Amino acid sequence: MTRADINSGELEDVLQVVKHYHGYDFFDYSRASLIRRVNKFLDDDQLGNVYELKNKLVNEPNYFQHFLQTITVNVTEIFRDPAFYKSLREKVIPILASYPKFNIWHAGCSTGEEVFSMCILLQEAGLLDRARIYATDINLSNTEKAATGIIPLKHMKDYTGNYIKAGGQHDFADYYTAKYDHALINKELRKNIFFSQHNLVTDRAFNEFQFICCRNVLIYFNKELQGQVIDLFHESLSPLGVMALGLKESLIVIDSGNRFDAIDKTTKIFRRKN
Repeated sequence: MTRADINSGELEDVLQVVKHYHGYDFFDYSRASLIRRVNKFLDDDQLGNVYELKNKLVNEPNYFQHFLQTITVNVTEIFRDPAFYKSLREKVIPILASYPKFNIWHAGCSTGEEVFSMCILLQEAGLLDRARIYATDINLSNTEKAATGIIPLKHMKDYTGNYIKAGGQHDFADYYTAKYDHALINKELRKNIFFSQHNLVTDRAFNEFQFICCRNVLIYFNKELQGQVIDLFHESLSPLGVMALGLKESLIVIDSGNRFDAIDKTTKIFRRKN
């Protein structure tokens, strides 16, 4: 018998269980996106209905992490959207170079590929030793995986192409060591990265940053939560600090106070007004 897709009321019940038993608030995430992902989760885990899901979330302590890993979006690449990284190289790296020391926050870092991309840019500009890079994600298993520096070797050909399109001039293979079916990002590149869990919905500012990168996260939030996160980033940025969003994300609706100037409208890089 085919399982019926969950409706908004059933999703509401699941979100109540998640918030009450696990402390995660997904109520301001995009409902259409959540319904698609929960339906996929039910199918993949061969659960017959929402009651079975709620029962597992309440009674099986480790089940929530499995659920969280599935319903949070973890699509990422090294040098994803090469034009964005070319813009970083040309327009943001010179700004960071003006600081003797600087802090970077990669919010929603997933498994770390974009963080490693930033480290390569900083290394090539001679700035890596000046940087402290805080990479956070709602999903603890993502940050634990990212901290290992291990990436499937099968992706490295595509990542090399991304690197070249982003203006890379070196041999990309110098940045990792190939071992069997995986690649290990060089430890020297990762030395100034601090991976930790952070929830953009409930957690607050924890440092002052000269650059915040949060790409392709806001598209999964409703407008109210998008505005809340932009407030958090504004609070966390130093005067004239830089913020980068995903290519499909915009400040037009969610920054009604016009607190940012565009450095590059095409690649969605902004600078906090002083």
